[in-house]
Amino acid sequence: MTKYTDQGKQDTRSGYGAGMTELGRTNPNVVALCADLVGSLKIETFIAENPERFYQVGIAEANMMGIAAGLTIGGKIPFASTFANFATGRVYDQIRQSIAYSGKNVKICASHAGVTLGEDGATHQILEDIGLMKMLPGMTVINPCDFNQTKAATIAVAEHQGPVYLRFGRPKVANFTPVDQKFEIGKAVMLNEGTDVTIIATGHLVWQALIAAESLESQGISAEVINIHTIKPLDDGAILASVRKTGCVVTAEEHNYLGGLGESVARVLSTHHPAPQEFVATQDTFGESGTPDELMDKYGLNNKAIERAVLKVLKRK
Repeated sequence: MTKYTDQGKQDTRSGYGAGMTELGRTNPNVVALCADLVGSLKIETFIAENPERFYQVGIAEANMMGIAAGLTIGGKIPFASTFANFATGRVYDQIRQSIAYSGKNVKICASHAGVTLGEDGATHQILEDIGLMKMLPGMTVINPCDFNQTKAATIAVAEHQGPVYLRFGRPKVANFTPVDQKFEIGKAVMLNEGTDVTIIATGHLVWQALIAAESLESQGISAEVINIHTIKPLDDGAILASVRKTGCVVTAEEHNYLGGLGESVARVLSTHHPAPQEFVATQDTFGESGTPDELMDKYGLNNKAIERAVLKVLKRK
């Protein structure tokens, strides 16, 4: 059914590193900052090629956000990168005051988001970051699905004027989007057209949604799959057009159901076109230590969970 195939598993953080390497060669205003996690963020090549454009701030994330905000005053485009937990929860005040409120052109680049961080456990597995960041006025929130899309998103946000939160992950996952894709901030991507149910997914759950759609087709259920890589600004038009056709929706994300993509979709539907919706997300809980696959299964964040949610929402049409 699906026209997409896994081109070989890669981690989305490496997509960020590849995007930074290209930006280092093409945009002299791009500078990189990191909080003692260069290897984890995969920006070694950018640093090797542009040592004068890199700032290692150490384990001082709040200071990193302040430095990044200051660099924009001189026309630089700072990419401030660390783990998602430290890039949002630890430094929320600095982001709110020095970046969002001030409208600074800072790109907050957050790796190791969600439960797929794995064995590091609940203290590092932030599941609230999308909610935290989307509530900041003027903040763009992007959550790409694979290596290729993360690389494209990294390059695209350098051209966007204003603060951006770019979220990606640690594990190697299916890499299935086109190498030469055009990344349009705020524009949803239709991956599979269907008539019975809409599946709206983001990040690591997009590939899982495609797997679920294939299984559902074998059961005679036609699922429309939409990749929402930009959670803010949300592509309201694409969501409404699809749900008006199918009559129901399942949202899927590696994030708490409170404050994430699902709630944003629910707002659009409740305002313009009420329809049955089921949420595939964590249920207001912290994570725990385990392998990514074990945790995605335990917390109901995979193709099987999406299938179950589809069967449930169809009964509510």
